[in-house]
Amino acid sequence: MDLGVRWKLHGDGHTPAPGAVVRPDERLSWPRTMGLGAQHVVAMFGASFVAPVLMGLDPNLAIMMSGVATVIFLLATRGRVPSYLGCSLSFVGVAAVIRAQGGTSATVTGAVFVVGVALFLVGLAVQRFGARIIHAAMPPIVTGAVVMLIGFNLAPVTASTYWPQDQWTALLVMLFTGLAVVCLRGFWSRIAIFLGLVFGYGISWVFDRVLGKIHSVDASGRLTDHWRLDLSGVGKADWIGLPHFHGPSFQWSAVLVALPVVIALVAENAGHVKAVGEMTGDPLDDKLGTAISADGVASMLSTAVGGPPNTTYSENIGVMAATRVYSTAAYWAAAGFALLFGVCPKFGAVVAAIPGGVLGGITVILYGMIGLLGAQIWINSDVDLRNPLNLVPAAAGIVIGVGNVSLKFTDHFSLSGIALGTVVVITGYHALRALAPAHLRTQEPLLDSGTSLYDEETDAEDGAAASRAARGSDDS
Repeated sequence: MDLGVRWKLHGDGHTPAPGAVVRPDERLSWPRTMGLGAQHVVAMFGASFVAPVLMGLDPNLAIMMSGVATVIFLLATRGRVPSYLGCSLSFVGVAAVIRAQGGTSATVTGAVFVVGVALFLVGLAVQRFGARIIHAAMPPIVTGAVVMLIGFNLAPVTASTYWPQDQWTALLVMLFTGLAVVCLRGFWSRIAIFLGLVFGYGISWVFDRVLGKIHSVDASGRLTDHWRLDLSGVGKADWIGLPHFHGPSFQWSAVLVALPVVIALVAENAGHVKAVGEMTGDPLDDKLGTAISADGVASMLSTAVGGPPNTTYSENIGVMAATRVYSTAAYWAAAGFALLFGVCPKFGAVVAAIPGGVLGGITVILYGMIGLLGAQIWINSDVDLRNPLNLVPAAAGIVIGVGNVSLKFTDHFSLSGIALGTVVVITGYHALRALAPAHLRTQEPLLDSGTSLYDEETDAEDGAAASRAARGSDDS
């Protein structure tokens, strides 16, 4: 059985020829491959470490399980889909809602475990029936709206939890990170979040030395005098040791809050497989279902021991695009580095010490970017918001999700925010579509149009139209 763990040496193993790419089944010399692996780990540092901290989970366990998840993904896809798996920011809002309802870390990981199960089943369905079933249930108007409401639902977390801890540091970090994203080039722009964290650490240390303690709310919400950057936990942490493991706990209310994230994850996976296929020149249509299932299995394994969920990471696509090295050997090296970081508690203590003001500046950009990814889905799919069939369910669901509107059914069961907004978008769209006049029910473009031959009839019609146009041009 080919597991994709054998690589041919590319050229002399040193530098690819101008315009050449290192394919997934090739590698450079092992020292260069290890260096590329380290670069991939650095690329996902920012978001992948911010996410578990925002979710209240152990960052050491998060990085360790991201390495395990990457190994699972590479084996499942037989080395054809180069990818690093890290904690998805789509779950941050879910964790915030569950904790606001009194949930613990076990409740959070239990809810996300169920999301992993659902994602695995979706992947199996895609393998069996094709991606058409995804688009039938979740056309771009629905997917975009759900992604948008997940991102913008997080705004109150930044406004009430992180920003007030140190507003001026938050403002400076926001400005620095924004400049880094826009003004830097290549690999450096891909690690802008990481650079923002480093800048925030530095500016917090300087403010502590120059201005002394700050009088503001701390991480627990108490108004106190405290240091912006507290590294006392770093000195006490061991250099080597296992992270803290815990089992999941299942509550239906928490599960219902988390399940809508499946839609965002399917969209992320479809986009990732499309991007990698285009960059490598290897059509990966047949691997979409496998990639989705692998993400589900990796998330189930991670959350079963107390870690965050894992999914494909766009930051690493940027690294591949910049280096033109798509070797999965580099991702195996990255997974190895992640496992090493995971058994270093001192490293995790450094991550856990990120000042609240720094998180305030970072999350302003991150949460907004998550929300606007929904708009990007609409744009890429040419969704017509002038059509009331699209406009009405999306508008209602987004306002419900962002405004955290609640609908109480009984004393013990209610839907609100992300969960209720998602239900309104999905059921509202399909119910209205069933009742709408024919001229409003035009077929939406596919979410990942161009990645698969989902509609052979449409392709044939397009080809015939192109032929007629060509004949007309010749006649003229």
